[in-house]
Amino acid sequence: MKQVYLDNAATTPIDPIVVNVIQQAMLSNFGNPSSTHQFGRKAKNVVENARKNIAEVFNVSASEIIFTAGGTEADNLILQNAITNLGVERIISSKIEHHAVLHTLDFLEKEYGTIIEYVNVNAKGNVDISHLRSLLEGSSKKTLLSLMYINNEIGNLLPLDEICNLCKEYNTLFHSDTVQAIGHYELDLQKHPIDFITASAHKFHGPKGVGFAYFKKGFGIKPMLYGGDQEKGARSSTENVHSILGMEKALKLAVDSLQEDREYMNTLKNHFIDQLKTLNNRITFNGESEVLDKSSCTILNVLFPVKNNMLLFSLDLQGIAASGGSACQSGSNKGSHVLSEILEEKYQDFTSIRFSFSRNTTSEEIDFTIQKLKDLL
Repeated sequence: MKQVYLDNAATTPIDPIVVNVIQQAMLSNFGNPSSTHQFGRKAKNVVENARKNIAEVFNVSASEIIFTAGGTEADNLILQNAITNLGVERIISSKIEHHAVLHTLDFLEKEYGTIIEYVNVNAKGNVDISHLRSLLEGSSKKTLLSLMYINNEIGNLLPLDEICNLCKEYNTLFHSDTVQAIGHYELDLQKHPIDFITASAHKFHGPKGVGFAYFKKGFGIKPMLYGGDQEKGARSSTENVHSILGMEKALKLAVDSLQEDREYMNTLKNHFIDQLKTLNNRITFNGESEVLDKSSCTILNVLFPVKNNMLLFSLDLQGIAASGGSACQSGSNKGSHVLSEILEEKYQDFTSIRFSFSRNTTSEEIDFTIQKLKDLL
């Protein structure tokens, strides 16, 4: 049976070149970076070289990069440090953030009494800038703003220039979950002065279980994990050397072909949109995912004009992998908190599916998916 993978926003297939880097590191660089003998020093050297190379991609210094087990840990490390270490009393976010942020905010509110406020988003999932300004000017408490650069479900791009300018105007710290953006979009942290960002290697053809947090220089970091003095005391745990090297290579490969890959994925996405409209003119698209300059090249969230809670499962039986989005979706008990927030109630029972692309996706796979959707609908 033909297999088509259109769930790259969940995870991407690891690049064979990256697999080779990881394998070689596991075989020849197995030392503990904390050890003082030559094996340890060799491992320490490649980890620090990877840190430097990753930092250069974002135009920051190596000391500002902290390796983690992925985006969720990085978000937690940043948000918890904001409250316990940086004197933040209030966090502003949105209700369509990733659960790595939303669930952490719930914890901080219950555990520390942190004031949590949510900026309004419109029916397309865009932040209400006027409301955000009113929230920023409405309190003198030290505030952190947490908004993701690319929404993982609907693909909306955050207007970074505008948000950074607002944070500067109101002396507000800015954290952005950039997990869906890194490896697909440029991010110069001197041009966009974000205080904290997060990354996860498996979103850009790297290994799972490794990522990083960026803390702008000048912010001390208290660890969440205790037991050692790794990562300059910010994260106790023996560094995952082979995965860090895999992440470094995956990021380099992504950055080297970033513009070319983005243009290619946008061409695929546009073709998919056109074919879906031909399939049924009542098909619409959630968020801004249909608009190429307002959404990620990797994500298209489709609202089908049917109440078919088995459509996603049926696609899987045809060899097509994608992700669900509606409250009645097969395989999802709670549905999408993002779509529940932005869709009118009458559309929330309709079937929404997130298709997401990578540089490996082909036009033939798109056409195959269209044909199967035609049969199933």
